[in-house]
Amino acid sequence: MNKISCREVFTETLLDLARKDRNIIAVTSDARGSVTLNRFANELPEQFVEIGIAEQNAIGISAGLASCSKNVFVCGPACFYSARSLEQIKVDVAYSKNPVKIIGVSGGVSYGALGSTHHSLHDLAVMRTFPDLNVFMPCDSEQTRQLTVFLSSFNHPVYVRMGRGPVPEVYKPGQECFMPGKANILMDGNDITIIGTGETVYHCLQGAILLKKYGIRARVIDMYTIKPLDKEALLDAARETGYIVTVEEHSIHGGLGAAVAEIVSQEYPVPLKIIGFPDENVIHANPEQIFKNYGISAEHIADTARNLLSNFKKQII
Repeated sequence: MNKISCREVFTETLLDLARKDRNIIAVTSDARGSVTLNRFANELPEQFVEIGIAEQNAIGISAGLASCSKNVFVCGPACFYSARSLEQIKVDVAYSKNPVKIIGVSGGVSYGALGSTHHSLHDLAVMRTFPDLNVFMPCDSEQTRQLTVFLSSFNHPVYVRMGRGPVPEVYKPGQECFMPGKANILMDGNDITIIGTGETVYHCLQGAILLKKYGIRARVIDMYTIKPLDKEALLDAARETGYIVTVEEHSIHGGLGAAVAEIVSQEYPVPLKIIGFPDENVIHANPEQIFKNYGISAEHIADTARNLLSNFKKQII
């Protein structure tokens, strides 16, 4: 299986778009290597702004450029933009309605052994509370490509989080897979629903495949659009399958699972289990080891789904 990182696809697509549109500006904060923007900077220096290690300034300058009708993509590590620059994102971008596209790369636990200072397991919880700020998490290269093309003509503030390393293919080249506010059903089933976002989506699919061995047909949803959230898909899943498991590279507090629970608990309550990172500073290890340690794996997802079904069916009996 061919693997490519979302950040590389993002910058390749952005460069192609920027060659045709001089209004597209890429801004970064000493992170051109992390984002893979070197080629963009070398080829289109007049459309590239290097701020240095000053993420708050990067957001403020990007907001200023956007207010002058520039199409701005500000790019850098998610851990810094979702913490150090929060006030600027809240006020200069969201509140002021400046259509800046904030691209947080190396998100979640991508930085692995660098520890909690470099992890971004809180960003969804914060970003989705800011009015007028859209939040997206692509799961693979094709979805990232389509998202980038969409953002090039989207006139609203956006926060995008993507990882660092190569990721497995979920969508085939050219397969339609991005529409804001509309989740994708990757596998249909009526026994239980598994909802993932970002790099957890592939593991959700693999977990659903394992469940088939036990005669359990799981519905798998790619909820790449965290805000706006696909309320219709969630309520259909609750009504038609009766059980939900969410899986995210994020704290169990305030992220995808919380967003799903906010809708389902108020409109069609069903048993729900959130798989994510607990309320602790996670271990120092590479991302694969961290995922495995905290249960973001096909095996754990399948076991969680089986236990949820077993426990509640016993209670009903």
